[in-house]
Amino acid sequence: MTYVIAIVLGVAFGFSLNKAGLTKYHKVVNQFRLTDMAVLKFMMTALVVTMLGLYPLRALGIITFPAVPATYIVGNLAGGLLFGVGMALTGT
Repeated sequence: MTYVIAIVLGVAFGFSLNKAGLTKYHKVVNQFRLTDMAVLKFMMTALVVTMLGLYPLRALGIITFPAVPATYIVGNLAGGLLFGVGMALTGT
């Protein structure tokens, strides 16, 4: 069931990205050129909304946050950096 919820939320997030026009080439390229911050604003809004939902749920005891090993953090940082540099170099 957890995977189904994750897939549904991922599809909804991707759909909203597409409907907002943030999958267009010029939007992404202009983000890297620092001339159009629409993608950054959308992502930051998504993060804030998520935090506003998760932390009250944790405070109420409805959900718990798992402990994240340091190796995952380093791997995620390295993978994110590699993905970001590749995306910037290809211009997509």
